[in-house]
Amino acid sequence: MPLGSTTRAAAADGNETPEKMCANVFGVLKSLFGKPFDGGKRMDHGVPQQQHPAEQQQHPAMMRLYEVHKEVASLGPQVCNFSGLQAERDYKRLERELTALLLAVDQVDTEGRAELQGARKRAAQEVEGLLRYLEENATHPSRGAIEELSDEARRLVDERVVAPQRSGGAPEINDELVEALQVMVLKLTQVKTEGRVPLRKARYRALTRLCAVQAVVEGRTPQQTLSLPLPGDTHRAVHRINQVMAKVSVARGHLVALLMGLSGRDSCAHLNRLLTEMQAELDAMDVSGNAAIRNYRKQVVEEINGLLKHLDLEGEGEDTRRYDLGQNESIREIEAVRAHVSHLRDGVLRHCVAGDLSFRPKAELQGLLTHLDQVDTAKNPCIREARRRAVVEVQAIITFLDLREALTRRQPGPAELPAHRAVWLVLGSLSDLQAQALAFNGRRVDKSYILLEELLTKQLLALDAVDPQGDDNTKMARKQAVKFAQNILNYLDMRTDGWEY
Repeated sequence: MPLGSTTRAAAADGNETPEKMCANVFGVLKSLFGKPFDGGKRMDHGVPQQQHPAEQQQHPAMMRLYEVHKEVASLGPQVCNFSGLQAERDYKRLERELTALLLAVDQVDTEGRAELQGARKRAAQEVEGLLRYLEENATHPSRGAIEELSDEARRLVDERVVAPQRSGGAPEINDELVEALQVMVLKLTQVKTEGRVPLRKARYRALTRLCAVQAVVEGRTPQQTLSLPLPGDTHRAVHRINQVMAKVSVARGHLVALLMGLSGRDSCAHLNRLLTEMQAELDAMDVSGNAAIRNYRKQVVEEINGLLKHLDLEGEGEDTRRYDLGQNESIREIEAVRAHVSHLRDGVLRHCVAGDLSFRPKAELQGLLTHLDQVDTAKNPCIREARRRAVVEVQAIITFLDLREALTRRQPGPAELPAHRAVWLVLGSLSDLQAQALAFNGRRVDKSYILLEELLTKQLLALDAVDPQGDDNTKMARKQAVKFAQNILNYLDMRTDGWEY
């Protein structure tokens, strides 16, 4: 059978989604060899455990397919963990090896036997699936977004930090740079990965490097206002400490260049060796009897330690516990809180529909906010974002209960201004719409979402049409109502944006 026909047949039957590919890679081997594909963790280099009829077991076609199986078993985990782009060397290697395996499968002579033809077809489907999974992750729009944000960060850091230092000038490190880096961290955090391991890994690696650069830059900013280094005539060791401090300043620029991929020659190991040598030089200095100089040396040592902790990023992202946050203890805490919040939200809405306002778990919700505030994010932007979203979910229920209570207790007097009454009417409508937003569990393309968004927009237009006529209370009430409506829209947007950690 020619290669094209095998490929077309494989594509016709290979309907499994990419999300299931890692979990189902070469699952057909259960029928071929009596055991499922195990991600390459367990390789049986001997005879398969389940015995087949002697003729089929010794048939050259089946033996060749088994050899292909062993090669795919080693490539499968590599494909499922590859988080790079098509231009990278590892991508080209994996693509080349998988294509070779597909050719090898196509060249298997089945002698027209149905069972061998079926085995060959299923083997071709699995290799095709790995090729498709590899390509889809490398060309996924989210992978492109990660790379674009990384390139933008590299250009900024190169322009403000690396290039000036290379030319002998001073890096432009200020609050503006720190804020720009923080904006990029937030944008990276918002990139959707659709639960794909390679995309999660790529996002995590980009975030760890950018956060490390941010920490280095933020650590440098306050030191520009210090009076150190001390003058050299204070003590004979001060001149040597000053020299080390100058080297540390240069090493900081090299570290930033390394983290952002802007250093073609240096390596993390080389910079680690230089910083360790600086530490040894400082430890060998005799600064006994002078507390000020001891503190000065201590400050420089702490500066070196601060740089060293960022030099272990070359293997960052290889441990799935780091980028697959489903295994993270803090995320599990947040998810437990969200499950509790969901239960309380359902209870609140159920009682509101029945007209019963006695169910007010506000104290319990406040306790959940306190719990979330104590969750350790480990400076991970994705965990921080997950916690922020959980906080928003809790606050949405609290504001809903507060508005319902305010509407119930409201007792308008005869002297109430028409504009003020109009604002309260809008707030009543917003309370009903927020109940729908809290209960909404669909997608943005759903008609109910589009209708809800339109109704909220109409309430904003109604508030815009209210004329306070100079009344300060009406102005304040309208301002709060506008903010309330915008918060509902933001909540609805957050519930449907498809973000995941």
